[in-house]
Amino acid sequence: MAGNLVAVTDADFEQEIEKHAGVSVVDFWATWCGPCRMIAPILEQLSVEFAGKVKVAKLDVDTNQKTSMRFNVRSIPTLLFFKDGKVVDQVIGAVPKSALEAKFKQHSA
Repeated sequence: MAGNLVAVTDADFEQEIEKHAGVSVVDFWATWCGPCRMIAPILEQLSVEFAGKVKVAKLDVDTNQKTSMRFNVRSIPTLLFFKDGKVVDQVIGAVPKSALEAKFKQHSA
């Protein structure tokens, strides 16, 4: 993963995200998903801009179906915002950088 992005899986999701103190954002994506590829560079930029404030992770829904089902992810890309391990917000679909940046600022303030 580029920038400050981390890859998470069913196996380490609890440790990496649910036990993380502070804000984390998980991108539920797949390699075949066009909109997922569209927002990937935006997430890389935001992971650098918000380094130390927001942990940005990516979870491949094809290889990690347990976590995807647990959080009821039905369409991708879905971004789930966690604060101290609890879901506090979500963004579904490819949205402009300004919209994602606003969410990052809202939750990292």
